[in-house]
Amino acid sequence: MLYHAYEMQRAWLNGASAWASIGAELMSNPSYPAAYLGMAPSAASALEVFAHATQSRGKPAFEIDHVTIGGTAHPVTEAIVYNKPFGDLRRFTRDGLPADAPTVLIVAPMSGHYATLLRGTVERMVENAEVFITDWADARDVPAAAGRFDLDDYIDYLIDFLAFIGPNTHVIAVCQPSVPALAATAVMNAGRHPARPATLTMMGGPIDTRCSPTTVNDLAMERPIEWFRQSVIATVPGQYRGHGRQVYPGFLQLAGFMSMNLGNHLMSHYEMFKHLTAGDDASADPTKAFYDEYRSVCDMTAEFYLQTVEEVFQKHSLPNGTFMHRGEPVDLGAIRDTALLAVEGERDDISGLGQTRAALDLATGLAAEKKRYFLAEGAGHYGIFNGSRWRDKIAPVVEAFVAAHGRVGLKAVA
Repeated sequence: MLYHAYEMQRAWLNGASAWASIGAELMSNPSYPAAYLGMAPSAASALEVFAHATQSRGKPAFEIDHVTIGGTAHPVTEAIVYNKPFGDLRRFTRDGLPADAPTVLIVAPMSGHYATLLRGTVERMVENAEVFITDWADARDVPAAAGRFDLDDYIDYLIDFLAFIGPNTHVIAVCQPSVPALAATAVMNAGRHPARPATLTMMGGPIDTRCSPTTVNDLAMERPIEWFRQSVIATVPGQYRGHGRQVYPGFLQLAGFMSMNLGNHLMSHYEMFKHLTAGDDASADPTKAFYDEYRSVCDMTAEFYLQTVEEVFQKHSLPNGTFMHRGEPVDLGAIRDTALLAVEGERDDISGLGQTRAALDLATGLAAEKKRYFLAEGAGHYGIFNGSRWRDKIAPVVEAFVAAHGRVGLKAVA
């Protein structure tokens, strides 16, 4: 019933959004007499904000057609190079990229948002590297016949993608996938897999959520796993390709994130309203663009979500040494070839300080010169991988780390 109730609400809001959009255009039309009344600009702006907040959104496009380097625009080519039921592998490369440019795999979160949330991450890295990214599917659109998808499958997908890309790939895991990416790295190192990563950069990842626990961690800890199974898991309704599949709906994930910082979101919309009222569309556009992406959500499989809550946030399986992959223990001490970089944001309210850095201590078999920690001063969670701090402060650190550990098994040159 949960999903059906949401669909009914969305149908109503779609109509309300359309009427609000029509009203906003009418109240700001110079040929409409009421547009010259004193309250017209405010009414039009309020209707536009409401229409934008309630409109339906599908999967966004990356829309990275070029990057500008040194004042010169370089066209970027995007292609799906590998397809699997629960996610594609996309490749981005720019014209003029040197033949010896590094290869980077960006692992996007499977946490309610699409991979396009990392558009800024891809755009910055493609300046100097051939970039691949995991483009996870919306679980409601994956037919039930495709089977399950849990943490084991996530790890297998990463290993499969790395095998497809080839040796000496540099992995960047953003937020939640830091856990499966670290586990996959350990499995591949233990088996001496030829495509084991040259480096693994973990950015704001919940490796050990006992360090500086945040609201997200507290919410996961305060209720038993059965509560999550009974309260937030829904069945995909009949109009979708994945009908009958058990999922954690994206709209619930979005509601949770919005409620965590409700005051900030309300102020952002109020500022957008003021800009629109003043006719300053240019200042309102960045807020619109952010929420176009932020409100574009997708479902994740129930088994993946529940296993993540239990193993990562409740049992702390990875730091406790009890994390399993296909029935075998994952030994982080087996990581000996893949250099590790942990990046944390000083003001991260989702993955607290120390949670990602813990990976460096857990990799007991890795030489000290293959480990690095970087604290991004003033950066919140999203500032780690998007925005000016990412472009100007964090990305150069990642690129330098990649350059220093260019090939598996080689010692750092700097």
